[in-house]
Amino acid sequence: MNEVSLFRLYLLRAVYLFLATGLIIFQFPAVIHQAIYQDQNWEFMQGVVACMQVTFGLLLILGIRYPLQMLPMLLWEMIWKSIWLLIVALPLWLSGHMDDSTTANVFACSFGIVIPIAMPWSYFFAKYIRKPGDRWLNVKVRGTVVVNQEKAN
Repeated sequence: MNEVSLFRLYLLRAVYLFLATGLIIFQFPAVIHQAIYQDQNWEFMQGVVACMQVTFGLLLILGIRYPLQMLPMLLWEMIWKSIWLLIVALPLWLSGHMDDSTTANVFACSFGIVIPIAMPWSYFFAKYIRKPGDRWLNVKVRGTVVVNQEKAN
């Protein structure tokens, strides 16, 4: 049940490559140009967002090699785009106040539709939701008895 098909793995790799390529093509040159020439004054958030997007794009490259281990990156991308579309873009659209930059971002966010299509949901829920989390304390449970690791060694 938790086995992910080879087709799904290649589909995930394609999504990682698609997202990473887009972020690196559109953001990396601006960050490098700013770092070298510093001829434009970026607003604080403009610089933060550009640097975070380049970093995210570089991390997505790991997803090409490790598509299942990097699923939380895809989940993060899907969730932030959904939140932005619902909280920012939808109210602007409903009120008739969409500007060109918002429309362009809606278009860019719409490419996120590939994520829920490619996501191996049964694997994700088995490995990230139903699986017990890592322990919080330095104790090991044996049956119903809790043994302190420091005293056991």
